[in-house]
Amino acid sequence: MRKTKHSWAAFVGGGYKKVEKMAGENARILPKATHEERKKQDVKRKGTLKTLAGKLLKTVVGGKEMVEKVGAEDVTGNLLKRPTSRKGVERGMPAEETICRFIEQGKFLEACEQIHNLEHSGNDGMKKSESLYVLLAEQMWTVVGEALGGSDRMLLEPLQSVGESLKWEKQRKAERLGNGLEMESVSTWSPNFWRKDLEEKLMQYMTAQIPLLGSSANTDETALKQHLNHLETAFLPSLEHRSDIFKEAGLLITYARCCHASLCSHLATLTDSNCFSFSQSLLIYEWSIKMYKRYACVRPGHIPQHSLSLGAQCLVWILLKTEEKLLAIARKEVGEALKEAFDIGKPPCADAAVIEILTEKTEAARRVSESLSEKVEAECLEECLRFLESYEDEVRSFLQLDGCLKICSSLQILENCCLLRTVWHKLTYICSVSTEHNIKVNGFLHRMEDDIMEHFLQTITSKVKGTLKDHFKKCDSGFDHILESLNQSFLTFGKKKTDIYEALIKAVNAIIITEYMQALLTTPRKPSAMQRRRIVNKIEEDHRMMQTIFKECLGPAAGSLKDPIKAILELIQTSDAEGMKIALLPILKEFPDFRKEHLSAVLDIKDVLSREDKAALLKTFHDNCRESETEANLLFADIEVKPRKYGLSGCLCC
Repeated sequence: MRKTKHSWAAFVGGGYKKVEKMAGENARILPKATHEERKKQDVKRKGTLKTLAGKLLKTVVGGKEMVEKVGAEDVTGNLLKRPTSRKGVERGMPAEETICRFIEQGKFLEACEQIHNLEHSGNDGMKKSESLYVLLAEQMWTVVGEALGGSDRMLLEPLQSVGESLKWEKQRKAERLGNGLEMESVSTWSPNFWRKDLEEKLMQYMTAQIPLLGSSANTDETALKQHLNHLETAFLPSLEHRSDIFKEAGLLITYARCCHASLCSHLATLTDSNCFSFSQSLLIYEWSIKMYKRYACVRPGHIPQHSLSLGAQCLVWILLKTEEKLLAIARKEVGEALKEAFDIGKPPCADAAVIEILTEKTEAARRVSESLSEKVEAECLEECLRFLESYEDEVRSFLQLDGCLKICSSLQILENCCLLRTVWHKLTYICSVSTEHNIKVNGFLHRMEDDIMEHFLQTITSKVKGTLKDHFKKCDSGFDHILESLNQSFLTFGKKKTDIYEALIKAVNAIIITEYMQALLTTPRKPSAMQRRRIVNKIEEDHRMMQTIFKECLGPAAGSLKDPIKAILELIQTSDAEGMKIALLPILKEFPDFRKEHLSAVLDIKDVLSREDKAALLKTFHDNCRESETEANLLFADIEVKPRKYGLSGCLCC
C-alpha cells in the first residue's frame, strides 16, 4: 500500500499558505460539504497550534516576558509565520524554537533528539527539557486522539513518529540504566511515563465505546444477549477497523493490548456481578468461546500475527475468568437449592426435584462444552458433599436444642436422610462419582440416620412411658392420641417407600408393646372385680387399636410382629383351668423370659380363679419353663413386678 506523504510544516508558516493555495485550486473538484469541513478542520488545527506555540514560548524561551510586552497572540502569530525549513534551523535558530517547530510539524522523534541534546547542554537545560517533554507528550496524545476519532490518512506520519518516539524512549532508558544512573533518576524521567500514558489514552477511548448494559440486577437474558451481540457486531469490528493505522505506525501491539484489556475489564465486570445467574454467566462463557474461535484460532495457510497471539491470550484469560465465576455460581446456586429443599421443619421435596438441582447445570454446560460440563458436574457433587456435612451439623444442633423433638419433625429429618440416600444412589448412575465421594456421602448418611433413629425411638419411649404410667387408673390417659398421631406420621412417611420404613415401624411396635406390658404387670394388686373387668376391657380396646394401626402401616408384614398382649388376653379370658394351661404354653414358648412373678401378676387381673386352678397353672409353668438360649424376644426380662399389694390406691375408673 502506498503511503501518503504528509508534513505538518504545511500547517505553519509558508507551508500553510501553500496548503491554502492548493485547497483553492482543488475547491472546484471537491464537493461543497467536503470543502467546508476541511476548512473548519484547518482553522481548528491552526488554533490549536497557536495555543501550543504560546505555551512553549512562555515555558522555554523566556516567552513570559515577551508575551507580557508584545502580547501572546502576536508572539504566536509571528512564530507561525516564521519559515520552517531545515535551512532556517541550520542557520542558527534557537534550540527551543527548533524543538517547537518539530513538535508542531508532528516530527516527534526529531523533537526527542533535540530535547535530549538540550537536556545534556548544561545550564538550565534540564529544567527546560522536562517542560518540553511534557508538551511533546501532550501533542503526541492529541495526534493519537485524532487517529482514534477518525480515519484521516494525513495523520499516519505523525502517528508513526509517536511510535518511533516510544522506541527512542526505550533505548534511552536502557542507556541511562547502562550508564549507572540511579534508579530514582530513571524512574522520574518524564518520557518513562509515555507508554503508560498512551495506554491510558487508548483505554479511555475504548472503554467509552462500550455501550452501557444497565443494572445487572435488572438485566434479563435477552438484554444480555443483545449486549453481547453489540460487542460482536459493532464494538470489536470498530476497533479492528481502526487498528490498520496503528499497525502501520508500529503501535499495533500496544493498541491490541489495550483492546484486549478493555474487553477483559468489561467482561470481568459482568461476570463479577453477584446479580448474574448461572445461565447468564453461561451466555458470557459461550460468547467468549465464539470470539476465541473467530479471533484467536489461526486457519491453515494463514500466517499468525502478534495481534492474533495476544488475542488468544486475552480470550483464554476471559474464558478462564468466566469459567471460574461460572463454577462459583454453580456451587452457590446448588447449595442454596439444597438448603431450601431440605430445610428442617418443612416437608421434604421429591427426589426428582433434587436430582434436577444437581444435574440441570451440568446438562446446560454440556450444550456449550463437554469439558465445562465435567467441571460443573464435579462442582455440583462437591457442593452436595459440603451440604451433607453442614446438614449433619445442623441436625445434631437441632436434636440438642430440642430434647423432646416432635414425632413428625423427627420423621421429616429421617425422611430427608432417606431421600438423600435415594438421590445419591441415582446420581452414581448419572454422574461420574468417585469412590472417595461415595464413601464420604454414605458415611454422612449412615451417621445422620443412626442419630435421628436413636433420638426418635428415645422420644417415642419417653412419650409412651409417660402416658402409660397411669393408663390403667384413668379413663383417658392420652394413649390413644399417641397411637393416632403415630399412625398419621407413619402413613405420611410410608408414602416415600423408604428402605428403613418397615424396620422403623417394627422398632416402634416393640417399644409400645414393651412399655404397655411394663405398665400392665406393674399395676397395683389386687383390684376389685369391677376394676378387673374394666382393666380387661381397656386391654381389649388398646389391642384392637394397635392391631389396626400397625396392620395399616405395615400391611401383610404386620403378621410377623410378636403379640404378647393377645396371648395374655386369651389366658385371662379363658374360663376353665385346662384351657388356661393350653393358653399358657404358647406364651412360655414364644417368650422364654416370662417368669413366675409375671404369671402371678396376670392371674391377679383374672376375674375368678380358685386356689386349685392357680396351683395347677403354676405347676404347668414349672414343667414347661426353660432358660432362654438367645437374647431374641426378651420382652419380659427387664420388667420387675412389685411385691403384692392388696387394693388399689386411688380410683381405677370413674
